[in-house]
Amino acid sequence: MPLPDFHMIDAAPTPVATFSHAAEIDGWVFLTGQMPTWPDDPARPLPEGIEAQTARVMDNLVLVLEGLGLTLANVVQARAYLTEFERDYDAMNRVYASYFAPNPLPARTCIGVTALAVGALVEIDLVARRP
Repeated sequence: MPLPDFHMIDAAPTPVATFSHAAEIDGWVFLTGQMPTWPDDPARPLPEGIEAQTARVMDNLVLVLEGLGLTLANVVQARAYLTEFERDYDAMNRVYASYFAPNPLPARTCIGVTALAVGALVEIDLVARRP
Protein backbone atom coordinates (compact mmCIF):
# COMPACT_ATOMS: atom_id res chain seq x y z
CA MET A 1 0.00 0.00 0.00
CA PRO A 2 1.41 3.42 -0.91
CA LEU A 3 2.22 6.01 1.70
CA PRO A 4 0.16 9.21 1.74
CA ASP A 5 1.42 12.47 0.28
CA PHE A 6 1.19 15.52 2.51
CA HIS A 7 0.70 18.92 0.91
CA MET A 8 1.44 22.47 1.98
CA ILE A 9 -0.04 25.10 -0.35
CA ASP A 10 1.91 28.36 -0.62
CA ALA A 11 -1.19 30.47 -1.43
CA ALA A 12 -3.18 29.12 1.53
CA PRO A 13 -3.13 30.56 5.05
CA THR A 14 -0.39 29.55 7.44
CA PRO A 15 -1.72 26.66 9.58
CA VAL A 16 -2.70 27.64 13.11
CA ALA A 17 -1.15 24.42 14.48
CA THR A 18 1.10 21.56 13.38
CA PHE A 19 -0.58 20.01 10.34
CA SER A 20 -0.48 19.89 6.55
CA HIS A 21 -3.09 21.61 4.41
CA ALA A 22 -4.01 18.26 2.88
CA ALA A 23 -3.16 14.57 2.87
CA GLU A 24 -3.67 12.42 -0.21
CA ILE A 25 -3.73 8.70 -0.87
CA ASP A 26 -5.16 6.64 -3.74
CA GLY A 27 -6.87 9.68 -5.29
CA TRP A 28 -8.57 10.67 -2.04
CA VAL A 29 -7.67 14.13 -0.75
CA PHE A 30 -8.38 15.11 2.86
CA LEU A 31 -8.28 18.86 3.44
CA THR A 32 -7.56 20.06 6.95
CA GLY A 33 -10.22 22.29 8.42
CA GLN A 34 -9.69 25.89 7.44
CA MET A 35 -10.14 28.82 9.76
CA PRO A 36 -11.30 32.32 8.74
CA THR A 37 -7.72 33.58 8.72
CA TRP A 38 -6.17 35.65 5.95
CA PRO A 39 -3.64 33.99 3.63
CA ASP A 40 -1.61 37.20 3.24
CA ASP A 41 -1.61 38.27 6.90
CA PRO A 42 -2.19 35.67 9.64
CA ALA A 43 -2.08 38.40 12.31
CA ARG A 44 -4.98 40.34 10.72
CA PRO A 45 -8.16 40.21 12.82
CA LEU A 46 -10.75 37.64 11.79
CA PRO A 47 -13.68 38.86 9.72
CA GLU A 48 -16.68 39.85 11.83
CA GLY A 49 -19.79 37.70 11.82
CA ILE A 50 -20.64 34.22 10.61
CA GLU A 51 -21.28 35.20 6.99
CA ALA A 52 -17.89 36.86 6.54
CA GLN A 53 -16.10 34.10 8.43
CA THR A 54 -17.79 31.37 6.39
CA ALA A 55 -16.85 33.13 3.15
CA ARG A 56 -13.22 33.43 4.30
CA VAL A 57 -13.13 29.74 5.28
CA MET A 58 -14.57 28.71 1.91
CA ASP A 59 -12.13 30.98 0.05
CA ASN A 60 -9.28 29.36 1.99
CA LEU A 61 -10.53 25.89 1.09
CA VAL A 62 -10.70 26.92 -2.57
CA LEU A 63 -7.06 28.08 -2.34
CA VAL A 64 -6.03 24.65 -1.04
CA LEU A 65 -8.05 22.84 -3.71
CA GLU A 66 -6.61 25.04 -6.46
CA GLY A 67 -3.11 24.38 -5.16
CA LEU A 68 -3.82 20.68 -5.65
CA GLY A 69 -5.30 21.15 -9.13
CA LEU A 70 -8.85 20.51 -7.85
CA THR A 71 -12.10 22.47 -7.52
CA LEU A 72 -15.18 22.34 -5.35
CA ALA A 73 -16.66 19.99 -7.99
CA ASN A 74 -14.22 17.34 -6.69
CA VAL A 75 -15.55 17.58 -3.12
CA VAL A 76 -17.49 14.54 -1.92
CA GLN A 77 -17.88 15.35 1.78
CA ALA A 78 -17.66 18.33 4.13
CA ARG A 79 -17.75 18.81 7.88
CA ALA A 80 -18.63 22.18 9.38
CA TYR A 81 -18.08 23.13 13.00
CA LEU A 82 -19.96 26.04 14.59
CA THR A 83 -19.44 27.58 18.02
CA GLU A 84 -22.92 29.18 17.99
CA PHE A 85 -24.90 26.44 16.25
CA GLU A 86 -28.46 27.66 16.85
CA ARG A 87 -27.63 31.27 16.03
CA ASP A 88 -25.35 30.73 13.01
CA TYR A 89 -26.56 27.55 11.28
CA ASP A 90 -28.88 29.17 8.72
CA ALA A 91 -26.51 32.01 7.83
CA MET A 92 -23.55 29.64 7.49
CA ASN A 93 -25.65 27.39 5.22
CA ARG A 94 -26.54 30.27 2.89
CA VAL A 95 -22.91 31.26 2.41
CA TYR A 96 -21.68 27.65 2.17
CA ALA A 97 -24.32 26.77 -0.45
CA SER A 98 -23.37 29.79 -2.58
CA TYR A 99 -19.98 28.16 -3.30
CA PHE A 100 -21.45 25.00 -4.85
CA ALA A 101 -23.52 24.23 -7.91
CA PRO A 102 -27.09 23.44 -6.75
CA ASN A 103 -26.84 19.73 -7.57
CA PRO A 104 -25.27 17.46 -6.73
CA LEU A 105 -24.06 18.71 -3.38
CA PRO A 106 -21.39 16.97 -1.30
CA ALA A 107 -22.42 14.95 1.72
CA ARG A 108 -22.08 17.07 4.87
CA THR A 109 -22.14 16.98 8.63
CA CYS A 110 -22.51 20.10 10.77
CA ILE A 111 -21.49 19.98 14.41
CA GLY A 112 -21.90 22.42 17.28
CA VAL A 113 -18.73 22.80 19.35
CA THR A 114 -17.78 24.80 22.43
CA ALA A 115 -14.77 26.55 20.89
CA LEU A 116 -12.49 26.69 17.84
CA ALA A 117 -8.89 27.79 17.38
CA VAL A 118 -8.16 31.51 17.05
CA GLY A 119 -11.62 32.37 18.40
CA ALA A 120 -13.29 31.45 15.10
CA LEU A 121 -17.04 30.98 14.76
CA VAL A 122 -16.70 28.36 12.00
CA GLU A 123 -14.27 25.77 10.67
CA ILE A 124 -14.86 23.54 7.64
CA ASP A 125 -12.90 20.54 6.36
CA LEU A 126 -13.35 18.66 3.10
CA VAL A 127 -12.78 15.31 1.48
CA ALA A 128 -12.22 15.38 -2.30
CA ARG A 129 -11.58 12.76 -4.95
CA ARG A 130 -9.40 13.09 -8.00
CA PRO A 131 -11.11 12.21 -11.31
